[in-house]
Amino acid sequence: MNNSCVAHRGFSSIAPENTMAAFELAMEQPQVQWIELDVQCSRDGVPVVIHDFTFNRTTDGEGLVRETNWSDIEKLDAGSWKGKSYVGERIPSLGEVLDRCCGKVRLNIELKTQGDMYPDLPAAVIHEVRKRHMQHDVVLTSFEPKALAKAKEIAPEFQTGLIIDARPGDLVDRLKQLQCSFLSIGYTNVDKSLMREMQHEEIQVMAWTVDDKTIMKRLAAIDPSLMLCTNCPDVWEKAFHETARHFFRP
Repeated sequence: MNNSCVAHRGFSSIAPENTMAAFELAMEQPQVQWIELDVQCSRDGVPVVIHDFTFNRTTDGEGLVRETNWSDIEKLDAGSWKGKSYVGERIPSLGEVLDRCCGKVRLNIELKTQGDMYPDLPAAVIHEVRKRHMQHDVVLTSFEPKALAKAKEIAPEFQTGLIIDARPGDLVDRLKQLQCSFLSIGYTNVDKSLMREMQHEEIQVMAWTVDDKTIMKRLAAIDPSLMLCTNCPDVWEKAFHETARHFFRP
């Protein structure tokens, strides 16, 4: 069994991250089983798919996402920075992404927040997912424990996961306290002992973000259940297609 391929912000090495173009391209790849994306809230409470807290890096706009109404956000160009062929690509709402991905791919939805920046974000995301009956096709993840606790309080049936780029000694205790059954962890922290520990607790592990073929193969050798998050689903395909070819060679 090959390790699940998770397209980080869509097929973001080619198309502009967190846009429908990146998600569409990812869904065209048969090896992509999951897409990871980031969600924040507009000033008027619409869950929007964008990574940075400002528009400056990935759009032709400026300022904070949380201080901008959706009607202004949807006018921004989120594709030009990646290339001429993506001019006019928009920032999508979470609802638009859910509609497009429903029944085709599973989603790792990162609640992009710090502290009390977005107190209503978990509820807004859960509302959109429930409306489409997709709660078993998504995992809600975050660096922010408060957001995960809030999500679990509102919707105990949702799978939740902590994002971390470290391996503290009390990691299992933290996950149990938050009722997380998913761990999104920087790939340099992954080894056999971590995977044994997490499997014992029935916690699914995803390693991020891996774009190198050699590292992908090394991680895959640790455990076949480890999910690999990558900006480059094409590199994943090459890594494991070659492995399969070698394995089945007469």
